[in-house]
Amino acid sequence: MSDIALPWPPTRLDGAVVCVGETMAQVVPSDGQRLHEAAQYAIGPAGAESNVAISLARLGTHAAWAGLIGNDPLGIRLRRDVERYGVSTDLVRAMPGERTGVFVKDPAPGGSEVYYYRFGSASTLMDDRFAEAVMASGPGWVHLTGVTPALSSSCAQAVRRIVAMAHDASVPVSFDANHRPPLWPDTDTAAHVIGEIAASCDVVFVGRDEAEALWGTRTADAVREHLPQPGVLVVKDGSVECVSFDREGRTVVPALPVEVVEPVGAGDAFAAGWIHARLHGMEAAGCLRLGHLMAGFALTSHSDVGDLGTDPALLVARAADGRDWPTSAPLTAARPLR
Repeated sequence: MSDIALPWPPTRLDGAVVCVGETMAQVVPSDGQRLHEAAQYAIGPAGAESNVAISLARLGTHAAWAGLIGNDPLGIRLRRDVERYGVSTDLVRAMPGERTGVFVKDPAPGGSEVYYYRFGSASTLMDDRFAEAVMASGPGWVHLTGVTPALSSSCAQAVRRIVAMAHDASVPVSFDANHRPPLWPDTDTAAHVIGEIAASCDVVFVGRDEAEALWGTRTADAVREHLPQPGVLVVKDGSVECVSFDREGRTVVPALPVEVVEPVGAGDAFAAGWIHARLHGMEAAGCLRLGHLMAGFALTSHSDVGDLGTDPALLVARAADGRDWPTSAPLTAARPLR
């Protein structure tokens, strides 16, 4: 295996939000046809972590994507495309002799199907040396997801190492459970590994439905009982609401109605909105609102990241004052939780 620790990172990224994980080449019909009928296709970057980095950069937060790609034309293209959004790729290493992962999306009226060709990709080589190189860049915040530990045993170890080093350096770590069943040998393994990592992070995002699939928890409060360790736990319940738990208590913000075009990427956009708001000192309800607004842009777009369509400062102001939410909504309950 090539030496991940070679002279990289070339620069420090002091204070950046570093999003660590695999980005693949997404192939999707560009003429609106099904995969087996299409004559034209578009290629672009797709990965939970780089999606978060892109949305953060659009909001004006200094963001970086850290990952391994193949030393091939697809890897070169992915790196260039992510950079075009204003995301730093100084922590991306092209691995000689390795290949970049690919997945193909087949659009359909009832929901798109996705076919992955990622087994043995360069990203599966992430390990302790990779983790140490990432942390040597001096991040101000680290974002991880449950996708990465599912890729290989060395990837799982890299995630654990990053979390441990971040804690030693007092760097906040956010973790999105992002349960992807096809990547895991079975649900029990996923439940154990994702739960273990989540318990060691500062901020955790999880869907109510995926939490139920993993741990049998049917409500946001039940998820909190299962995961009392994170300083902040955000439970997303689709089109219904989001509930966050922190030292101040339990905060609920209902979702805004949107016309869903494509659900992929909405959770990543939510995480970016929440992190950006948190970094700018917004209170719990404001963080959830900006998460909702960012998720809405992804839901109403065929792209994984959507288009803000407005000045980020105006978007943040909308989230801060809650003008789009009914005034009667019970945003914060007074019951404190650990």
